[in-house]
Amino acid sequence: MKVRHGKIALLAGSGMFEIGALIVAAIFILPIYYLFVTTFKTPGEAVLYPLRLPEVWSLDNYIRAFDTMNYIRALGNNLAITIFAVAGIVLFAAMAAYALERRKRRYTIAIYGLFLAGMMVPYQMGVLSLFKLVSELGLMNSLMGVILIEIAYGLSFSIFLFKGFIASTVPLELEEAAKIDGCSVGRTFLSVTLPLLTPVIATVAILNVLATWNDFITPLLFLQSRDKGVLLLEVFRNIGQFSVDWTNLFPMLFLSIAPLLVFYLLMQKYIIAGITAGSVKG
Repeated sequence: MKVRHGKIALLAGSGMFEIGALIVAAIFILPIYYLFVTTFKTPGEAVLYPLRLPEVWSLDNYIRAFDTMNYIRALGNNLAITIFAVAGIVLFAAMAAYALERRKRRYTIAIYGLFLAGMMVPYQMGVLSLFKLVSELGLMNSLMGVILIEIAYGLSFSIFLFKGFIASTVPLELEEAAKIDGCSVGRTFLSVTLPLLTPVIATVAILNVLATWNDFITPLLFLQSRDKGVLLLEVFRNIGQFSVDWTNLFPMLFLSIAPLLVFYLLMQKYIIAGITAGSVKG
């Protein structure tokens, strides 16, 4: 009888947990549903019936948002910044982490400590000095300036992930065997170590793509001309000073995040593998 009552209590507890999970999921899905259905409504429908499905499903709001945002140009700027910034972060972080992990010296430990300290400094604390530096280098209002800033601020956490992965997953014996065969340090890194870093490369790439694509402050501060604008800047520029037409704003938001959603859905399975593989040394 005790075993039977225990099973009933376990099933009841599991059922309550599932009900609670469904309620939480509904709470999180509701804003997404509201955003999506509003993109197809007229302004009158959006105000009077915010959660009701639109009477007529029309793409007029998307067509108007596409033209107003100069979507193709803004998307090209976003892609250029994200691709080059993430490629630079992955390359430089992998090389730095490899050197810091394989060369156990006092100075490498100190350098690694500086990178870890960089993770604790908020971006906003360095904006004034960064603005002055970018101006003196002649990189204001250029995509290259934004790319370099994104690389600099993405390196610390990326090096942390790469170093943990190399320490826990990449066997030192493989590199020693390559050295015996006559490989240089660079050749060993490119031919032996780098192919083994695929899981953490995917993880670093995904996290930095999300961060770079969603970065609003850096383009706002360092890209003044309209032809250099990114998607979030175009959304911001089309918000009225005293009122907002949500049927115009929501399609812009959806168009801005659509490429990111596609990328994330294709790459999400690599996140857990990369993070967990580098989380425990041994």
